[in-house]
Amino acid sequence: MTQLSVNVNKIATLRNSRGGSIPSVIQISEIILNAGAYGITIHPREDERHITKQDVFEIQKFLESYNENLPKKGFPKKEFNIEGEPSERFLDLVLAAKPDQATLVPVKPGEITSDHGFNLQEETVFQTLKSMIQKIHAQGIRVSLFMETNFEQYPLVKKLGADRIELYTGPFAYAYDQSKEAGEISFKSYKTAAIEANKLGLGVNAGHDLDTNNLQLFAKLPHLAEVSIGHRLVSQSLLVGMETTIRDYLKVLSQGNGV
Repeated sequence: MTQLSVNVNKIATLRNSRGGSIPSVIQISEIILNAGAYGITIHPREDERHITKQDVFEIQKFLESYNENLPKKGFPKKEFNIEGEPSERFLDLVLAAKPDQATLVPVKPGEITSDHGFNLQEETVFQTLKSMIQKIHAQGIRVSLFMETNFEQYPLVKKLGADRIELYTGPFAYAYDQSKEAGEISFKSYKTAAIEANKLGLGVNAGHDLDTNNLQLFAKLPHLAEVSIGHRLVSQSLLVGMETTIRDYLKVLSQGNGV
């Protein structure tokens, strides 16, 4: 079964927009794991517009405690996945937090969200990643590289020593939003990419704008180990949970004295 890791960046974004500690990233993370998710994903950007450095270590401690309290049999460890750019800042954070998986992602200055995979044919990119992956592996941390479906570059992923790729699914999600037929056409390239990655011994993750609609197709991807989902999952939770929340507020108000 493909595992679900939930990206909680949007929870931190909402909190930071007001200041303070509400909503609590830790409280929401616990709800997510109790509901059956496999892990928690974060992308701590340099500007800390959502996840902060403090969040990283608070989530680390929370997951350690959560896993310690799991029943010993039949309950797999909940994983911690940290995404970020190949920089000294991010490397230091990964080595200090020691997540289960580090997902390296190319970042453009000023971008709102990740929107492309690595081009490993650029020598400076290749050498930077090579050095980082060696240092991360030395701490026993699994490494995934954010890639597109141009599988011709996957031998370079293998050469770098990365364990997995994370397929950037933005183009697929956009196509599926246009029509199911367009999504099916786009899916073919992802299917080929996943098969080629598996041939090289690479694990396959995926993420970006996946939801319960397009996952009806994408979940059929061969060799899909894990999906990381944040924005659309949190957005959907607002829709399906808003009615219950309103009713809870009205119930409390009805218990007042009406004055």
